[in-house]
Amino acid sequence: MDILLQPFQFEFFRNGTLAAVLVGGLCGMIGVYIVLRGMSYIGHGLSHAVFGGAVVSFVLGWNFYVGAGLWGFLAAVLINQTVRRTRINADAAIGVITTASFALGVALISRYRRFTRSFDAALFGSVLGVTPEDVLVVAVVAAMVALVVFFRYKQLLFMTFDTQVAQVYGINTAWLDTLFALALAAGLIASMQILGVTLIAAALVIPAITARLLTDRFDRMLLMSIGMGMLTGFFGMYLSYYLDIASGASIVLLQASVFAVVLGITSFQKRATQRLMHTHV
Repeated sequence: MDILLQPFQFEFFRNGTLAAVLVGGLCGMIGVYIVLRGMSYIGHGLSHAVFGGAVVSFVLGWNFYVGAGLWGFLAAVLINQTVRRTRINADAAIGVITTASFALGVALISRYRRFTRSFDAALFGSVLGVTPEDVLVVAVVAAMVALVVFFRYKQLLFMTFDTQVAQVYGINTAWLDTLFALALAAGLIASMQILGVTLIAAALVIPAITARLLTDRFDRMLLMSIGMGMLTGFFGMYLSYYLDIASGASIVLLQASVFAVVLGITSFQKRATQRLMHTHV
């Protein structure tokens, strides 16, 4: 028993685990809307844009969360406005805006080489760097996003499945898109320390897709995705301690393993049902 509880003797691990559980639930919550709206690429793109903002804020001496958060929010809004006002498709707008932002971050790092090591955690995630202040930030962001989902549940649900009909029924989709962009940017900022820029997109998508395999009901999918994110956050952190690997990689690999198992089970059940139906026919 002492061996199993050994990691929790360290404050950094307790902080990291709590942050990972909150981040897992947060990404699971936001990820459902991203997956159902066919926006999986935006999570990958915005995480790279946020990295560029983080580097700029570090170089200019700004607060990390303020600088990176504003940068990510502006990038999300710019993508939405570009798609709305031009003929450019969403994937093209995301590709141009977010990769340019990431390239700016890389350029600044190559110029100010003393910052390179400081951003290893931002790229790959690091439990060692999680402080009580980081946990507080994640908790506040998770609570705020949960409140947005709770009070705008019907509007977000309507817009997720049919934006045009939502507009006909008087829903201000432009404002709701902006609100969702802000929630997404905040979630990415809060998740960066644990998951790293390179793995945030996977943590947004995998729990939601896995939940989608298990249910067709939106409310159940949302709860399953949140629960899966929190559980894989906890056990992923636990595995990262004993395997001595980056926390983000451990969490995402565990999520991918769960997805593979669920996919195998549901595929087998589907084939068994089809064979049973053919037999009766």
